[in-house]
Amino acid sequence: MTALVSKPKAKTPNIVLFFIDDLGYGDLSVTGALGYKTPNLDRMAAEGTRFTNFMAAQAVCSASRAGLLTGCYPNRVGISGALGPQSHTGLSQSEETIAEVVKAQGYATGIFGKWHLGSDEEFLPKQQGFDEYYGVPYSHDMWPLHPWQERAKYPPLHWIDGNKPGKEIRTLEDASELTPVITEKAVGFIRKNKNKPFFLYVPHPLPHVPLAASARFKGKSERGIFGDVLMELDWSVGEILKELKSQGLDQNTLVIFTSDNGPWLNYGDHAGSSGGFREGKGTSFEGGQREPTIMRWTGVVPAGRVSNKLLSAIDILPTIAKLTGAKLPKQKIDGIEFVELLKGDESKTPREEFLYYYRRNSLEAVRKHDWKLVFEHPGRTYEGSLPGKNGQPGPAPEDHQFPKALYNLARDPGERYNVLEQNSEIVAELEKIAAAAREDLGDDLQKAEGKNRRPVGTSGKK
Repeated sequence: MTALVSKPKAKTPNIVLFFIDDLGYGDLSVTGALGYKTPNLDRMAAEGTRFTNFMAAQAVCSASRAGLLTGCYPNRVGISGALGPQSHTGLSQSEETIAEVVKAQGYATGIFGKWHLGSDEEFLPKQQGFDEYYGVPYSHDMWPLHPWQERAKYPPLHWIDGNKPGKEIRTLEDASELTPVITEKAVGFIRKNKNKPFFLYVPHPLPHVPLAASARFKGKSERGIFGDVLMELDWSVGEILKELKSQGLDQNTLVIFTSDNGPWLNYGDHAGSSGGFREGKGTSFEGGQREPTIMRWTGVVPAGRVSNKLLSAIDILPTIAKLTGAKLPKQKIDGIEFVELLKGDESKTPREEFLYYYRRNSLEAVRKHDWKLVFEHPGRTYEGSLPGKNGQPGPAPEDHQFPKALYNLARDPGERYNVLEQNSEIVAELEKIAAAAREDLGDDLQKAEGKNRRPVGTSGKK
């Protein structure tokens, strides 16, 4: 009798996840940027798939990162806004991150870049499933050189190595080391872990202001310092892709490139482009939440493809879990896995709906397929104000009153034509989605608490 021979277990992929800060939809040359080129990202798009309908979890730093790493709408896990260095709150240790999910599968885990989910030690990455951390704890404008004088009472900004403060970032010259140092650390992590599966998270702090580029790139673009910074970020992606190839890992690594939110438009020549979408960072319009997104996995993700299916950063965790054989978090998440779509099956539509929450817990819009219903709400607007120059911000009023409106994003991606009165049945359908969201997650504008929100982590410090 012939003995049965078991097949060797399929190798699970490495994951490299780039998360760029304040990158606009139009900030890559493959999406229309002018005055500089991003050849490595253009090549990554040619070798992989570009997702054109990919939403940040929320259009602001900490909330967006919480959504990415937990697979939840940020308000479900109690995170809103951009946590300051003295907030003494952060992502609760009861929440499970992508790092914790894959670590249980034997993955090495590393983060090099900006964390921004709590700067007290109990909230830092090593307490959230990461083996290694080297980066900055929050946005690098939260320092004594902040351009807004009334907010310039920040403590010194330090690199964090593991759990301990390292070198202080005192000047723009110091800040010019952000991209090269993070790149060097990420490349070193790949070399160190080339013989085991790994999850490498690279949340670059730039092009969030203040902008700074190393001597190698400063003055190299026709777009000023912003273009220089984008050229250096593109170089960083290229160095990491090159290292994957040199280590023979190219065929077994899923590389994801996306952003936390749209451009901070009132910074003018120091801000990016929303690519024609309405508004930018800090808003629930497409310019705030729709992100340039590329995914590449040689031989698995189709090359040169564009997918227009609706997806969100909250969908990355369940997708990685399925690819790696990991268990999903024990608590409820909102993400939907899109493995079959990722691998090229365009008949799949994993996500039909998306909720646009902002501020502490305000439901500002809901979407189903191409229809987006925006509720009356106060919010930030960049329109009608002259943007700033040379690193100084122009006005961006936070109390603009937006009216209720319905947009057909298939025909009107710029959200300019309110077709509310012509589509009462669609409005009614979207209102039902909103009612369910308010029952589940609440809505400050409607004074609804929500049944299934979880508390933010608190350190007890004052």
